Amino acid sequence: MRFKNVFNIIGPSMVGPSSSHTAGAARLGRAARQLLGVCPEHADIILYGSFAETYWGHGTDLALVGGLLDYSPDDPRLPDAAEEADQLGMTIQFDKGSGNYPHPNFVRIRLKRGEHTAELAGASIGGGNIEIHEMNGFDLRGSGQYPTLAVEHQDSKGVLADITRTLSESELNIGFMDVDRKSRSGEAMTVIELDSAPVQAVLDRIEQLPYVTRAVVINLD
Repeated sequence: MRFKNVFNIIGPSMVGPSSSHTAGAARLGRAARQLLGVCPEHADIILYGSFAETYWGHGTDLALVGGLLDYSPDDPRLPDAAEEADQLGMTIQFDKGSGNYPHPNFVRIRLKRGEHTAELAGASIGGGNIEIHEMNGFDLRGSGQYPTLAVEHQDSKGVLADITRTLSESELNIGFMDVDRKSRSGEAMTVIELDSAPVQAVLDRIEQLPYVTRAVVINLD
């Protein structure tokens, strides 16, 4: 685990009884919402392990919903997240998952708004920290500690070079990068953790690159 600052050790500023079950859950929900890019109309939330057994008592459900509303872990509106989501017309289905999962506090979030969909799976690993394991069906890792650029593209020669060159020309420094593809020359996705968040103009430049279909930023700061 990489520590961004001392607050990752002593614990986050948050609303709720547990950094793992509330602060981390809120960050996971928020990451999923930002991956979708808009407030979802419907969410399927599948909980595993400790999340599945204790989510109601620890407020994990409210934290996840608050994250879907783009609330941070210390947002005072978190306890009322379910009511706010209902007022917005958001429907939410909670289920308990089964089978193998990589961490006791693991969740899979599937979101939809119109024709737009997003899926994120990850774990709350303690102290409000998270670990992303999957995005939109791709096996990708991310910490949520830094602004994260997620780019969907075709697996084609030169795509990664074009993306990293665009970031370099925009004076953005790469701290971590992960890539996964569904097949050779098929659909692929790249996540890049940056020292600072790219502005919309940079995202527009990346989306105009050959073979790139979409670029979004997940920024949990």
